[in-house]
Amino acid sequence: MKYDDASWHYGGDFPRDLPDGAGATHTGMFLAWCLFNGLAGEDLAEEPEEIERLENRTVTPGRFFLEMCDGKFVDEDVNEEGQAFVEAYFDFEKGDYLSEYEGLLAVDLPTTYHAPDTWENYDRLAPVIERRYTAWKAEQHATDEK
Repeated sequence: MKYDDASWHYGGDFPRDLPDGAGATHTGMFLAWCLFNGLAGEDLAEEPEEIERLENRTVTPGRFFLEMCDGKFVDEDVNEEGQAFVEAYFDFEKGDYLSEYEGLLAVDLPTTYHAPDTWENYDRLAPVIERRYTAWKAEQHATDEK
């Protein structure tokens, strides 16, 4: 299943003043958080030197996503737990990720795509994703106990 594709963004109503890579920032940041938190799919987990580049911050989340995933976020990029979290939080139709991303990183910007692909922005966003993940895990645990 494909969750997102950078070309869906830069192929549509996309700001002409931005490079196509700006259509990958929001997903790259989410994927980086997943990789840092044990939710990597098998294929990405088999690329430790690439994940190390991300961990060492020698590549930004959006650039990593473009290079390693060709700008396509698919179910194989995350493990089974990651897939369930993606469907609950990242999903553009029913999840809150994009609205929270916009509310935090794009408030005074012309569009969501103008939020820079920087580690400073990732550091601002990561605690929001962490809180959502923790709440989601608690909800899953409560559901499992019923």
